[in-house]
Amino acid sequence: MRVLVAEDDEGLRSVLARGLREHGYVVDAVVDGEAALRHLRSYDYEVAVLDWRMPHRTGLEVVEQMRQRGDRTPVLMLTARDATEDRVTGLNRGADDYLVKPFSFAELVARIGALQRRPALTVDPLLRCGDLLFDPSTRLLTLDGTTITLTTIESGLVELLMRRSPAVVTRSVIAVQVWDDEADAVGSNTIDVHVARLRSKLAAADARIETVRGAGYRMVPGG
Repeated sequence: MRVLVAEDDEGLRSVLARGLREHGYVVDAVVDGEAALRHLRSYDYEVAVLDWRMPHRTGLEVVEQMRQRGDRTPVLMLTARDATEDRVTGLNRGADDYLVKPFSFAELVARIGALQRRPALTVDPLLRCGDLLFDPSTRLLTLDGTTITLTTIESGLVELLMRRSPAVVTRSVIAVQVWDDEADAVGSNTIDVHVARLRSKLAAADARIETVRGAGYRMVPGG
């Protein structure tokens, strides 16, 4: 699913974006707080990773504006400020978690996964549809306990369709949430090809992906 990374250090920003993509996330990486706010108004994110010190708007100012307008996207704050009072300030003003630089990438991924599993985001950290079970933290899909091997794109499709089930997910939303560059998926048969491949992998499941003509797709349990 889609994650926002706002970090003014080009090297760190690049490392975070590349590593998160390798872990199956769609990543928007921006250089300052103003760009972060623009993206947060335009897209729905699973988690926002914000550097405390950024040009134009600090991470703290970004999270304050988010909360003022009712945006409850989980926020992981990155900072070199390791004093207790700094952490307390960040948490009290709207951040959900706090990671002090330098940090290990494994810890960053673990904290993002923990934020995804919080009850405010989903009642059950495991997504279920019929006999399918998807764990967002491990990106594993199972059918009656047997793992179904998925590509990164297929994993994103499954998570999005299962989170929204049984609602219809439009093609434009699929493009934005699953592809790094939505232009690659819009206006072509790219989405249809990936959905067709995913359907073949789910053929043994009672849950199914339905095409809603002129709108998009939805996943529904069997029965």
